[in-house]
Amino acid sequence: MTERALKLPKPLLSGLNEFVPGLLLCVVIAAAASFVSAQYGGPTFLYALLIGISFHFLSDNPKCQPGIEVSAKKLVRVGVALLGVRIAISDVHAIGALGVTALAGAVVLTIGFSLMLAKLLRLPSMLGILSGGATGICGISAAMAISSTLPQNRENEHYTLLTAIGVAAFSTIAMVLYPLVVSVLELSRSEAGLFLGGSIHDVAQVVGAGFMISPEVGDSATLAKMFRVAMLMPVVVVFAFWFRTARHANGNDKAGNQPLVPFFLLVFIGLVIVNSLGWIPPVAVEMSSDISKWCLVISIAALGVKTSFEKLSELGWKPIALLMGNALFIAAYMLVVVYLGRMIF
Repeated sequence: MTERALKLPKPLLSGLNEFVPGLLLCVVIAAAASFVSAQYGGPTFLYALLIGISFHFLSDNPKCQPGIEVSAKKLVRVGVALLGVRIAISDVHAIGALGVTALAGAVVLTIGFSLMLAKLLRLPSMLGILSGGATGICGISAAMAISSTLPQNRENEHYTLLTAIGVAAFSTIAMVLYPLVVSVLELSRSEAGLFLGGSIHDVAQVVGAGFMISPEVGDSATLAKMFRVAMLMPVVVVFAFWFRTARHANGNDKAGNQPLVPFFLLVFIGLVIVNSLGWIPPVAVEMSSDISKWCLVISIAALGVKTSFEKLSELGWKPIALLMGNALFIAAYMLVVVYLGRMIF
């Protein structure tokens, strides 16, 4: 009886043990990236990507591969779902009609511009979607969320990693340079907050740039950025419907059986509603935000492990031009919005 009792859990344990080596690898990389970022500054996501790439030789290791795949494809959904605790519907009212219209337009127009520029550069439309979504919404988190709705293949994973690296780099550059733009143009607190929150890619860099100027600008920029983060949900739903329909039209029955709205997005929506009602205590919000960040850092570390510098170098200058063009477009757009606001009001 004792031997039988001991043998029963073995299938379950062996199934879980299959993911442990790769998952632990990605967790250690994420922890190292977080430590370096805390000690020396700089974006945690970018460190996780670069450190992960240095461990590419383990990507084909049969012991590590299952855990790496789970980290890259599953944890990102948990991380994106938990972003909902950081958003409340009441935040929209504080931005104002002009701000809401401008920020929503920034997301839509940047994605459209990215698709057009990708076509001019003869790049895949998938890369245009990922680059435009990441630049227009919330950086790497948006790239990972949008990527989960695209056809899952090596090419799209490669495009996701390239977008993540580029967005992290350009977002860091923007964090340093855009406060100088605010100073040179002598923007007011609200104008500076709208510009920084509407043009910088990642949330952390928006906060950093805003508080470099003043706490008031930091709060205003963060609020504008949170509205862009809220746009992640409708954008991902649109892409989920778009690609599901296309796959179904091509006779892909498996794609046709997939839900129209992914479960992680339903969780995201539910958390936004619950947070808007004030039912989530501040401690739970902070804890969920930390878990979300760790899931995303571990996931991006896994994507780094799956790709090598050699593969990235094969892509050439065009993807860099695409990412740079998107960054300049959204910055110019937000400056136009700021000056139009001066004329109107």
